Amino acid sequence: MAEWQRAHRYRPVTQTDVARAAEVSASTVSRVLAGVDAGIPHGTRDRVLRIAQEMGYRRNAIAVGLKRNATDTIGFVSDVIASTPHAGAMVQGSQDAAWERGKVLLLMNSGGDPEVEERAILTMLDRRVDGIIYATMYHQYRDVPELLDLVPTVLLDIRAPRGNHPSVTPDEFAGARQATSHLVGLGHQRIGFVTSSADIPAAHERIAGYRGALMDAGLEFDQTLVAADIDEFDGGVRAGGAIIDRCPDVTAMFCFNDRMAAGAIRAARVARRRVPDDLSVVGIDNQELVALMTDPPLSTFQLPHYKMGRWAVETLLDAPTVARRVEHRIPLEFVQRESTASLS
Repeated sequence: MAEWQRAHRYRPVTQTDVARAAEVSASTVSRVLAGVDAGIPHGTRDRVLRIAQEMGYRRNAIAVGLKRNATDTIGFVSDVIASTPHAGAMVQGSQDAAWERGKVLLLMNSGGDPEVEERAILTMLDRRVDGIIYATMYHQYRDVPELLDLVPTVLLDIRAPRGNHPSVTPDEFAGARQATSHLVGLGHQRIGFVTSSADIPAAHERIAGYRGALMDAGLEFDQTLVAADIDEFDGGVRAGGAIIDRCPDVTAMFCFNDRMAAGAIRAARVARRRVPDDLSVVGIDNQELVALMTDPPLSTFQLPHYKMGRWAVETLLDAPTVARRVEHRIPLEFVQRESTASLS
């Protein structure tokens, strides 16, 4: 083992170490590694690069970042996204976009605790991140921490009433309109809507999309075909069952999410309705742990989590050329499975 290998087994190799091994000055090493070739013989340059590679020299990213006032690090502050399987694609999309631009994503999960969230943002500011992606597990409309005004920020799956932060969310209205229109296109006219009782943007925008699709098809909105409950499996069972009881002529259901759709399928089975022969069911999410486990597998609309994550990072990095106040919406994509069929 060479002397330099023994000396640097347990600590990073520095430019001074490379200079000593190459028998040149530290300034020469610095210029070669920075790509400044003027006045340096080719033989010296090649020797420095070869020895630097052999020694495993790596630049000090923090020091380089401080010199150019950038750390190549993007903060990602979320509530519970990091521990939520069906929303993890937002993290993946953000990470992929950051990596392609030579950036690193620093992820911190607050668990929905405002104090933890504040500490997370302050920690990222202390580390001089180039910007912050502020994300929530589901589409929200509310104020965001004022600390975000201190650094370039993009909001992911959340819109804020104040501030100039760009935001990206799913196109809830268009997605619901597409889902309902899909059922109309299969010949259904008595279409139920199993929706969430929560006071959230998705619930308001999806019922508006449902009504819009009915209007497009020349069908009247019928409140008895709408039932709201908690947006989980049990809520879908109750709301779906209520619609079947009130409207025996219902032939299709659009459901707020896949979990409610799974519940509606259970309610149909209890009522001796076959899916999709007697009742077509479509959801939103494409939460595969649910959609692939229903019987039959669920036709649904994919929320654009991955694309939203990519857009957030790309917009953050291109912020100087992008209007600061922009609310971007990304369409949902249809995933055809076996729970919808043409009206017999």
